[in-house]
Amino acid sequence: MDDDSQRAGTEPIVVALGGNTLLGSQGHWTFDEQREAVARTARQLADAIHAGYDVVLTHGNGPQVGTLLLQQDNVEEPARRPLDVLVAETQAQIGYLVQQALDNELPDSTDSVTVVTQVVVDPDDPAFETPTKPVGPFYTEAQAAERAFETRRVRSGDRPYRRVVPSPEPIEVVEDEEITSLVERGTLVVAAGGGGVPVVRDGTLRGVEAVVDKDKTSQVLAAELGAETLVVLTDVEFAYVGYETADERPLRRVSPAAVRGHLEAGEFGEGSMRPKMEACCRFVERGGERAVVTTPDRLLEALAGETGTQVRA
Repeated sequence: MDDDSQRAGTEPIVVALGGNTLLGSQGHWTFDEQREAVARTARQLADAIHAGYDVVLTHGNGPQVGTLLLQQDNVEEPARRPLDVLVAETQAQIGYLVQQALDNELPDSTDSVTVVTQVVVDPDDPAFETPTKPVGPFYTEAQAAERAFETRRVRSGDRPYRRVVPSPEPIEVVEDEEITSLVERGTLVVAAGGGGVPVVRDGTLRGVEAVVDKDKTSQVLAAELGAETLVVLTDVEFAYVGYETADERPLRRVSPAAVRGHLEAGEFGEGSMRPKMEACCRFVERGGERAVVTTPDRLLEALAGETGTQVRA
């Protein structure tokens, strides 16, 4: 290990699984493909756990919640559930698959548990006034006009419209004390799936129809747990500047200030790498030791400081 490595077995590390780490390789994935992708990711995570890292897992849920929204298009109004309930459903669905795969990979070393997680957002967050997060199926212009919810043109083609919902900033994880207690007992926790179920506090907790970015919630959870490292797993080994251009180059070791400069220059894709780099930057700016972006198969090497984008003060 080089000087950038973190010693295993000190503080927990939060590992955020991107949607591509939970699906098969085909665009129209089957459930068997999803199960195999989860099992493959679990094998890669097991290597880090065997190396002594105390891992807390978060994950995306975009394709899964999109499937539920598509199903909702085909049922009568009384049977439809609000978006916050769908986020909770997909937390349990994905958590079950990940938890089972980890239990199969680590039969003797650790217990795992899924926590259906709520995340507090501000009811006055400007995001509620301007929904921007595309979710669910694509529609033709005529279909979009018939929908009761807000849609927006997000691509070209015959079906360019998609539902858009608010994506407010996460403030706190409601179950952070319970998650901390589980981690201290040596339990492998799967939490904050899909960014957590968005709720507001107005005397009681109340769910709201929104989607919270899972990388930003992962950063909040990592800070609340006192984690030293936040890892964001995706489909590229590094974050790049000049991505898919002749000037493309990987970011290896980089400071939060440099990341801020790249963000301001519009270097990272809005719906892909940008929220990941924003979360990494915030984590280190607010006291975290480092944040890492890499692929699942390079996780252990990235934890050793040997690959991946390493954001450090």
